[in-house]
Amino acid sequence: QVHLVESGGGLVQAGGSLKLSCVASGRAVNTYPMGWFRQVPGKEREFVAAIDWSGGVTKYADFVKGRFTIFRVAAKNAVYLHMDLLEPEDTAVYSCAADLSAEVHTTESAYDYWGQGTQVTVSS
Repeated sequence: QVHLVESGGGLVQAGGSLKLSCVASGRAVNTYPMGWFRQVPGKEREFVAAIDWSGGVTKYADFVKGRFTIFRVAAKNAVYLHMDLLEPEDTAVYSCAADLSAEVHTTESAYDYWGQGTQVTVSS
């Protein structure tokens, strides 16, 4: 079992920054690729970013456009999503997820464990 807890969401003005955290607990959590997804009510969950177990491989959604950075700190069993230049369109519930395979995936169905999410609201 893997348990994921996100934090760091909140209300920020357009152009501002936030850093989301996802702390993982459970067996061998630092060996799993991890991802961040987001969801707006009434819409499907969409991929944001993902990272492999070592931190050496990252993938991003096109809409990130270099504004977001995903990284992990093994000593803290944590994965982070640093978001700059936030836009109102980035408003969503952001969730982290763990993938028990060795690959870095961008599809929701590939992930096995999910956190409950943290709300990010960007005002214009």
